[in-house]
Amino acid sequence: MDDLTGLTAAEVAKRQAQGQSNRQVNESHRSYREIFLENLFTFINGVFAFISVILLGLGRPGDVIAIVLVVFLNAIISIVQEIRAKRQLDAISVLTRPRVKVRRDRHNQVIDPAEVVVGDIVLLEPGDQVVADGTVVGSGSIHVDESLLTGESDLIPKQAGDRLYSGSFCVRGAAAYVAEQVGSASTAQQLTAAAKTHHRKLTPLQQEINLIIRVILALAIFLWLLVLLSLLVRLTTLPMSVQTAAVVAGLVPVGLYLTITLTYALGAIRISRADVLVQQVNAIESLSSIDILCLDKTGTLTANTLELHSIHLLAHAPANTQQQLATLTASVSAPNRTVTALCEALGGTPAPLRCEIPFSSAYKWSAAAWDESGAYILGAPDVLLEGAQSHPEIEAYLRQGREQGLRVLLFAHSLELPQWDAQKDAPLLPANLSPLAIIWVGDRLRPQSKEVLERFQAAGIRIKIISGDHADTVVALGKQVGLDPEAIAVSGQELARLDEPSFDQMAVNATVFGRITPNQKAQLVTRLRSQGHQVAMIGDGVNDVLSLKQANVGIAMESGSAITRNVADIVLLKDSFAALPEAFREGQRIYNGIQDVTKLFLVRVLSFSLLSLVTVMAGRAFPLLIKHNTLLTLWGVGLPTLAVAFWAVPGPRPYRSLIRSLLHFVVPATLSLALLAIFVYLGVLARELTPLMALFQSGFDSALLNRQEVIGDIQHSIAIARTALVTTLLLASLCLVLFLKPPHPVWVGGAPLVGNWRYVGVVVALLALFIGMNASPRLRSLMELEPMPWQLWAGTVLIVILWVLMLRTFWRYRLLDRFLGVNLDGCYPT
Repeated sequence: MDDLTGLTAAEVAKRQAQGQSNRQVNESHRSYREIFLENLFTFINGVFAFISVILLGLGRPGDVIAIVLVVFLNAIISIVQEIRAKRQLDAISVLTRPRVKVRRDRHNQVIDPAEVVVGDIVLLEPGDQVVADGTVVGSGSIHVDESLLTGESDLIPKQAGDRLYSGSFCVRGAAAYVAEQVGSASTAQQLTAAAKTHHRKLTPLQQEINLIIRVILALAIFLWLLVLLSLLVRLTTLPMSVQTAAVVAGLVPVGLYLTITLTYALGAIRISRADVLVQQVNAIESLSSIDILCLDKTGTLTANTLELHSIHLLAHAPANTQQQLATLTASVSAPNRTVTALCEALGGTPAPLRCEIPFSSAYKWSAAAWDESGAYILGAPDVLLEGAQSHPEIEAYLRQGREQGLRVLLFAHSLELPQWDAQKDAPLLPANLSPLAIIWVGDRLRPQSKEVLERFQAAGIRIKIISGDHADTVVALGKQVGLDPEAIAVSGQELARLDEPSFDQMAVNATVFGRITPNQKAQLVTRLRSQGHQVAMIGDGVNDVLSLKQANVGIAMESGSAITRNVADIVLLKDSFAALPEAFREGQRIYNGIQDVTKLFLVRVLSFSLLSLVTVMAGRAFPLLIKHNTLLTLWGVGLPTLAVAFWAVPGPRPYRSLIRSLLHFVVPATLSLALLAIFVYLGVLARELTPLMALFQSGFDSALLNRQEVIGDIQHSIAIARTALVTTLLLASLCLVLFLKPPHPVWVGGAPLVGNWRYVGVVVALLALFIGMNASPRLRSLMELEPMPWQLWAGTVLIVILWVLMLRTFWRYRLLDRFLGVNLDGCYPT
């Protein structure tokens, strides 16, 4: 190729100035600006901005500051995680970014792929990547691997006049090509154009959490309107209305949002130890909700390399047959992937060759001779035995190997040397071939791929293998990884002939898809999602990009193309396929933790809403002050939920719907807790006001009573009732934590037995801190609590115990289930 001149420096500069360079080859990362905007301008942040405006109008700037801190803390956690993932991917891209050898001014130069311009002569050797589309020129010839583009693992021969496509690799030979389509005009860039725009994907859990927060916001707006109406008709005073409105604003669960974000961040940190890089903080949780797992074959299930399966010596083969095969594979000058796999397995010693016929896909065999004993030939059995008499032993081996999806080769010997036919420009097989051995070669599966897929199937997740290879080959590979031998297989050509309903049905029913185009991959994922399935897609090549974008969870291999890594939600570092089950379990842990946290927050929000509704309709102020509400939120929900999220354990979910799974726990707890609160508040208030009412009824002249003393006594009675209410609600909230995470069968009712006594430690610690707060006059005064006599303490504890027994009975006898006529949860005892 020394006769190729290439472009001059002036021509290169001119074309770079005209924008005909390859600058866009890897520009698919999200920018820092995009990461910041996507995490700041969200629906939830909009809700909190609205609440902040309301609080400012109510004169509560301190609460606004707290909300702003929570919002920014959430955003910072997500931003830090995504920037960390971006930087790690950038580092991987730098390490894996290819260098390109071009011919300019009759000299070879090594440049960055982005510096290639239209008209450049690019030189290829084994291992080099094609970085721009073009046409082969000169006398060289190569074999390229286009699996990252097409999904097909076969090598394609290329010579002068043939087209090369960006994203493919040179595997064997040497050649030069003219760069014709660069940057956005190249095949790889056009295939990935639809993947350039990033869209944040919400998990089903996040969608339901958003729905819950919308409902709570609507409830808060309704209560605010009631407060306003109550003020307008003069049922309440302005100070009472402001106090109640401020408490209602606190119903929107800011802490729930913070806990969810912390849970996602904790999951990403945990799973990073298993060589899993999380680009979207919610991706691991989303993985736990999938019911279909789609995989590309080449480069995903397989390592894109071959390995020797077995060698079957024929009956008449001499004892040194395997040694001769080892010598052949070690001596050839241009080994292909098959020969390389045999050489690695056999470890032969190279010998100087007298004669060699390199392998070509055109004639499907190779030959070599290194001594006077003749030539040894390795190739396709149907070609080497063409026209020969039947060999039952060989045919049996051929049939068995093909049934297993293996590549079958024949090793033979001839006393004659092969000759070259100049007219046909092809070699001639030597006569009188003597078959020596049948060789089985197979795709090398990634470590633990079979075990991984078996674990997913055991979890009820359906596996679908989507490949550009022939369907029969993919079916055989599926058998090796434990898929059902009777699974339905379909080809891309068959799918193309189906109408939309039939396509949808086949997408669900079939397990193996062969000869599938990149667009068909994306279409399969899209149609599965449209039917309500949660789909994860694993791929490594440019041909997988569109399907990765369409999936609920896109998973890429580190060794795959840069664009694939960039668009994926999860990247398996070191191609750690075995890390997937751990990621799935971590997703279950996240889901279960968030579900439990949501239960506690909902019980608090809904019970307080009922209490607020009753008091507002009665024309009274909400019985709790702002500080009381803050204390109950922090002690009864905020701190316990951090422990619940941190110690969450993986496990299957009984229902895919979060809302339905909440009913069994939330509805009985909410209704009973609201009734308990009303009963305690009114009961204690009546108890405290009874002596004063008796004084009025005793016949004393009310004028003799000091007006200020009467008002003070009434206010003190209300304060005592409030303190009793706070104590009751806090004790009940801590008991709910034990119902949610039962440490002992005694507490089982609302949730299955956990047996983790650490939750008891958290409850006892919080209870001790609350008692200490009541014992300290300064802290008690700070929280606007009153000292209660021991009789009232004893009565409050007794009432909470009775409530616990009642609620436990309600759950154990499934009274809500019987009322609704459904089974809400199969996890609690009968």
